[in-house]
Amino acid sequence: MSQLQIQKTAPDFSGTAVIDGEFKEINPEMFRGKYLVLFFYPLDFTFVCPTEIIAFSDRVEEFRQINCEVIAASCDSHFSHLAWIKMPRKMGGLGDLHIPLLSDKSGRIARSYGIYNEETGVPFSRLCFPVCTTQGHYFIMYLGNNTQDD
Repeated sequence: MSQLQIQKTAPDFSGTAVIDGEFKEINPEMFRGKYLVLFFYPLDFTFVCPTEIIAFSDRVEEFRQINCEVIAASCDSHFSHLAWIKMPRKMGGLGDLHIPLLSDKSGRIARSYGIYNEETGVPFSRLCFPVCTTQGHYFIMYLGNNTQDD
């Protein structure tokens, strides 16, 4: 289990994400000089998760105005992510998305952040890690399904 601590180096990660309908490899180094919100959700094609992901996606420009990028991650495959993005919102899909969906199929990233549920094989829901990529610090906080929460 990870021993995350405030003002200590955040766990490194890399993986395949769906960005603008394409598969791309991403890692924190790509966001150097910015803040990064990495949030986990349990599974694709669930009924609660799309509202949170869509809310972050719809408000991503507000994050970018304060030099912050947003990444959503789950233990689903990048193929599953793409299928969910291609599904229209009115049918339970994500539709057009403006944030990367990162695949953590092995659970390695979720484990490194200490949020992988070994019994279910999925990350605990609604856990968000703001990471400062210039300093390598992170600050753990809980975010519900409201992107306006302080």
